[in-house]
Parts: sequence; structure tokens; C-alpha cells
Amino acid sequence: MRVSIVVPALNEELTIGEFVEWCKEGLSKVEGGGEIIIVDSSTDKTPEIAEAHGARVLRVPKRGLGRAYIDALPEIHGKYVIMGDCDLTYDFREIDKFCKKLDEGYEYVMGTRMKGYIEDGAMPKLHRYFGTPLTTWILNRIYGSHYSDIHCGMRAMTLDALKKIDLESQSWEYASEMVLKAAKLKLKTAEVPISFYKDREGRVSQHKRAGWFSPWLAGWINLKVMFEYAPSFFLKWPGILSVITGLMIIFLVIGGMIIPALDRFNIAWLMASLMLLTVGYSAWQLSVLADVYYGFDKYFRERFKKKLTYNRGVLSGFMLMFIGAVISISFFVFYVMNGFTLTKVHFTPLFGVMFMVLGFQTFTFTLLMRMLFKRGYSEKDEG
Repeated sequence: MRVSIVVPALNEELTIGEFVEWCKEGLSKVEGGGEIIIVDSSTDKTPEIAEAHGARVLRVPKRGLGRAYIDALPEIHGKYVIMGDCDLTYDFREIDKFCKKLDEGYEYVMGTRMKGYIEDGAMPKLHRYFGTPLTTWILNRIYGSHYSDIHCGMRAMTLDALKKIDLESQSWEYASEMVLKAAKLKLKTAEVPISFYKDREGRVSQHKRAGWFSPWLAGWINLKVMFEYAPSFFLKWPGILSVITGLMIIFLVIGGMIIPALDRFNIAWLMASLMLLTVGYSAWQLSVLADVYYGFDKYFRERFKKKLTYNRGVLSGFMLMFIGAVISISFFVFYVMNGFTLTKVHFTPLFGVMFMVLGFQTFTFTLLMRMLFKRGYSEKDEG
């Protein structure tokens, strides 16, 4: 079997029969044919109508769109998987264009309404000109992708790609999770323009059934999943920039001890630099933890695992803390020997604290990373 059309359904008795016929017409254009799987949680006659028209129906509890695809995965037999809605807004008579792209070697193919045909009244202006372009732009910036319509419900992928994506989202956010994971996993992706139609007369969309707040909620949870899978985007480069800025200020402060023109860089600047350095170092560490935890880039994960051994990390941390302790103790001895008085401001104790804090951060970061490698991935990698 070459193609599996997998579509969730919830009380779509008005459109489900014609939708299955559209799918059959689309499959007739595809060499090798395929199957039509309706993942149903309806309370009306949707499953009976779908079966009467020749679809295979999987009856599942109502647990969300994302969950429907997770439930369907063990039942998929096709090499290619095509997803969408069964409300006749997406034209499944045109699935051959998706199959052609997959035949060319692409692993994940998105439909795009923005580059295709949108029937008058099919897409609210707020969604078309604000919501979809804005969230698409945000995802592209975060993940380095080049999509034009991340919310298009019609998409296709190889079965292997679907398994790699390892869908976790239970609700609307599954759509963004698929798109961003395709980018993170560096799947070969493409877009094809599609036709998008307005709802048939008498049908009320799922968003309208849920109330006016539903589209806003869907947008919010899609943003949530974008952020949750990319903490390193908000941590890595800000952290590196913070560290570089902190080090530059420290050098200026040291220079001020020697060069009179730089003496304006006083203890206040040094305290600010130490804050930038320690906060930036923590941000960078958290970005690495996030990248290793999600494991999208397995080469990076394995390379980092080999470089950050327990011995290297722990010994580096202890060495930094030892240097900090020596500096701090030396200053304390000097302070005591001078009768607990100072004639000028000394920077020495701040440098001691800096080394001790950086050492402690390195030590704890190493332990967390080794814990992650030991428990978080051994079972997953074996699976």
C-alpha cells in the first residue's frame, strides 16, 4: 500500500460521505492506491456514513486532534501519510501533488493556502492577514524554516518521518509541533499550493462550535509549543553575548588598574560584569541542556557527551572553585594582617567570588548532564 489518508472526525455527518469520495478520487490518481482512515470520536452518524463509503474507521475517545493521530499511528499501512480535515475545506482530490513531492525524495510536504487558492469567505481576514502570517513568521525566525502557512491542515510525510517526529501534543498544537520538529530534525521539506474552500452551507466549523475564544486559544497554545521546543533560541546567543560583554568589562576594569584613562571602570562596573558573566554562563548551560534533552541533533549530543566527561567537568569545576578560594583566603589574610582596615577599594574578593561561582556552576552542570545522558537517553536510544 502506497498512501494512507489519515483524518480525525468529530460529528461531520454532513460532509463525511462526500469527503471519502474525494479521497477515493484522489487515490485513483496515485499509482499503488491506498487506504482512507477516519479517526472518529463522533456522537452522530459520521462513522457509519464513512464506513458505508469505504473508509476504515478507528473509534477513539474524544481527546484532541493531536491525540487522534497518535492513536492512529499503529494502524497506518501506507508508505506515505496524508493528513487534513474531513470538512471539505481541503481538496483531497489533489493529493497527487503531495505524492509527487514525496516521490522526489522530500520527507515532509506542507500544503500552503497562501500560495494557492482561497475561496471567498473561507478564511477570516483576522486569520489570513494577521494570525497566520504572524505565527508563521515567529516559527520561521525561531527554527530557521521557510514556511508560508504553518497552520495549513493539509500536509503529507513519509511514515518514517511521522515516526521520527514522535508526536506528543494532544490538541491543536500538534500542527506546529509537526512543522517545528520537521525543521529541527532537518527533514527534507517542501510546500505545495492547495485549494481552500469555505464551509458547506449548514456546517459550523469546530472553532465556531467551541465559541469565539477558540481561535485565540488555538493560537496561544500553538505559540506555547513553539516556545517549549526552543528554549535554546532564547538562551544560547543571549547567554554568549552576556558572557562576552562581561569579559570585556572585566578586561577594562583590569586595564583601569594600569592605564589612568580607564580608571573610570570602577568596582560598580566590575560587579555588573560579574553578574553578566555568571547569568550568561547559566543561560548558555541551560541552552545546551535543552538541546541535549530534546536530542534533535544527535551528532551534537554525542559530540558533547564525549567532550564533557565526568572527570573533565568535575575537575574543571573544582579547579575554578579552588582558585576562587585561594584568592578569597589570600585577601582575608591580608585584611586581617592590616588590622581589619582597608585604605582603598580592592577588587580581589570579587574575583574570588567569581571563580567560585563559575566553578560551582560547572560542577553542577556536569552532574546534570551526566544524569541526563545516563537516565534520559539510554532507554530512548535503545528503543
